[in-house]
Amino acid sequence: MDIFVLSGQSNMSGRGGVHGSHWDHFLPQECKPHPSILRLNSHLHWEQAHVPLHADIDKHKVCGVGPGMIFANTILKHYKDPEKARIGLVSCAIGGTAIKEWEKGSTLYKNMISRTKAALSHGGFLRAILWYQGESDTESEKNATSYKHNLERLIHDIRSDLQHPDLLFIEVAITVGDPPYSEFVQKVREAQLGVSIPNVYCVDAKGLPHKEDKLHLTTESQVQLGKMLADVYESHRISDKSNPVAVLDEKKKADFAQVGR
Repeated sequence: MDIFVLSGQSNMSGRGGVHGSHWDHFLPQECKPHPSILRLNSHLHWEQAHVPLHADIDKHKVCGVGPGMIFANTILKHYKDPEKARIGLVSCAIGGTAIKEWEKGSTLYKNMISRTKAALSHGGFLRAILWYQGESDTESEKNATSYKHNLERLIHDIRSDLQHPDLLFIEVAITVGDPPYSEFVQKVREAQLGVSIPNVYCVDAKGLPHKEDKLHLTTESQVQLGKMLADVYESHRISDKSNPVAVLDEKKKADFAQVGR
């Protein structure tokens, strides 16, 4: 089994299709369940994955479509025999959390590490951490300024505690509001785009449409993002890219935008 950890805050756990206290249950084709795609539930048992992937993890919020299922369905197409493949998703994201809440020793960090180890105890290979977080760190200058240091330390700690020094870490550069971004949003984005640790890649969410709150991505945007994450994973898996920042051009984003509509 190829195992992927989904972590961060609300845009990773998924708010696509959520309106107020209800999810609209609209599922684009890229979000549909597949027997080869599993998720580790809150009881640490594998089960067939389905949206919302974080319903029993980010349980104090209403969850909808995030990028995880789209990512899994997209990379599944690259397997020689998708029907015999096994992809395991370990949901860990919690909405409204700042990066300091994920530092080593915190409850969120310990849960993420313990869930990942539980997933690995059943066999399989940890292929990557998918990380989408940072919106909560745009609320103060202190958090925004220290974001790069905190993120790099988090990556180091995760790799150390999982005894995987070269673990692939794919992060998402946030988009909050419309460009030009506020000063603190820009600081966090610069931190995310500026990480230069080996095997850390960044997908830029700039330009992906928000919901009305200008914070959470729409279902269609999550479809685009899931494919962007898969594109970076596949590119890294088959080649050693020297430039870690993966920014899809506007044409490719426009092509992806037609998916799921």
